[in-house]
Amino acid sequence: MEEGLYIKYIVEVFFIAAAVAAIVAPISIKLAHKLDIIDRPRDDRRIHERPIPRFGGLSIMVGSMAAMLIPAGMNSKIQTAMIGGILMYLLGAMDDIKNLKPLAKFAGQTAIATLMYAMGIRITFMSKYIFAMPAGVNAKMILSDTFSFFITVLWIVGITNAVNLMDGMDGLAAGSTMIMAMSMAYVAYIHGVRLGMVPVCIALVAVAGGCAGFLPFNFYPAKTFMGDGGALYLGYMIAVLSVISPLKRATFVGAIIPMLALAVPIFDTAFAMLRRIARHESIMKADKGHLHHHLLAAGFGQRRSVFIIYGIVGIMGVVSILLSRELYIDATLLAAYAFLYLLIIVIPKRSLDKKTDKKIANAQKAQNTEHITEEEAKNVKNVE
Repeated sequence: MEEGLYIKYIVEVFFIAAAVAAIVAPISIKLAHKLDIIDRPRDDRRIHERPIPRFGGLSIMVGSMAAMLIPAGMNSKIQTAMIGGILMYLLGAMDDIKNLKPLAKFAGQTAIATLMYAMGIRITFMSKYIFAMPAGVNAKMILSDTFSFFITVLWIVGITNAVNLMDGMDGLAAGSTMIMAMSMAYVAYIHGVRLGMVPVCIALVAVAGGCAGFLPFNFYPAKTFMGDGGALYLGYMIAVLSVISPLKRATFVGAIIPMLALAVPIFDTAFAMLRRIARHESIMKADKGHLHHHLLAAGFGQRRSVFIIYGIVGIMGVVSILLSRELYIDATLLAAYAFLYLLIIVIPKRSLDKKTDKKIANAQKAQNTEHITEEEAKNVKNVE
């Protein structure tokens, strides 16, 4: 495909996805009210203070799927990914309507990931590196396939839930996913026809376009939420499209590229799991320890907190692009810079001991007394 025609398809796909998502979003809001799919603030973990519809993921799914129907973006693997995307969206929508138990939702995600593996969407490069074997030895081939199955399912389910966990503030998951998808699409664009990346690029742009069309309705103050339907769909599509990408099979370094583009949700999820294990709690238990919660606690507010995370996601997207261009030193330095900021955000404040609390209280009391004395002195002077 010529480069000019390639760019034309990319632009068309993005705007088709965005336009369709923007048209469907108001319809999804009406459906949410009609079906009573409303997110009501029942606990202190929820940031919003008023009931908000949570069926907006329908607009993202319909918008991106409509754009992916363009022939230039279609091949058998993309079609398979779309089938799984519809199933994952339905699973999330069912959770929005009936509030499924975490174990049932996890089982559904695992089943969909297993189906994708059975239909040929697999991570195979790790097995080739780790289980190198002489030609004709079939016993080790079984072990290699088993490892490939485990890693593929773990990747799809893990990234799906990582993006879902990001959906905690207005515009956070949709905007972050758009940035991640565009970063990965640009990597696919760079390598273009040479590695068969055109369909993957166009599909990723379609996902980004769906997010772009939904964002005006989801950014603070949100008119609607994407719900689990939208969050699971986005996480799944990002995970599966990174698996389909031929780039990961080119070199071992190429395998790291999707991980770097998705570094922020991966980091947040891993840190959440370690935090809950340290507290002897279930890793499925929700809490207020995610990146966006830390930023809100620091007083940044919703919009600024979202923009800060957008910035870190964007930096990691650039890191993935630099790595694909074999600019290893630049990528390493930039990644270290981003992770430093992530650590600064999530490192919890140490509670002060009683003696320190008492000293601070006494100092504040003395300062207030001094301030009052000065004010009184001024008043007396004015009276005189």
